[in-house]
Amino acid sequence: MNSIFTYVLLGVSLAAPIGPVNAAQLDKGIRYGFFHAWIFGVGALIADVLYMAMVYLGLINFIDSPFIKTFLWLFGFFVLSYTGIESLLSTGKTNIIKGSLGKASLIKSFSTGFLMSISNPLTILFWLGIYGSVLAKTAATFSESQLIIYSLAIIAGILLWDFTMATISSLARKLLSTNLLVIISILSSVSMIGFGLYFGIQAYKVLFG
Repeated sequence: MNSIFTYVLLGVSLAAPIGPVNAAQLDKGIRYGFFHAWIFGVGALIADVLYMAMVYLGLINFIDSPFIKTFLWLFGFFVLSYTGIESLLSTGKTNIIKGSLGKASLIKSFSTGFLMSISNPLTILFWLGIYGSVLAKTAATFSESQLIIYSLAIIAGILLWDFTMATISSLARKLLSTNLLVIISILSSVSMIGFGLYFGIQAYKVLFG
């Protein structure tokens, strides 16, 4: 049980670092409330699970090729820049006003979370390094069924962080002033644009460097 709890904590620690996905999830919660932030995180989790499966099945060598990585850098640049700019342009409109839920579909929140995570090249390197190390460690010690259980524990930890972020963002929406919510939303949008530009620069270096 202690081992499973350790892997749950590992999942939380993997999801917790500030990045474009967390910034966007916070923005979703501020604009549209708990369920949009939560479903956004679930979409991002599905992408994480896909990458975990690729590592598990040994397909990571394919997506780690220069061509695929360049494509993902460019795709990440487009998705993050577009999402960040769209979010920035809509800041200050009625969907941020305290106490009113903005109009957006849960399907769009889910697909945005999935696209942002699946197009993030850092996610590939992240799961290759972290989950690859976990596989190497556990495969040498535990059975395949135990390996699946520990992988599910990591996913449970990510879900726990997803719920925590959704709760924090929805509470912020209720407790903070409208002006402060706008400032947080602007910072989140700028963060997404910044990560998008970073991905674009990396793609440029690979193509022309």
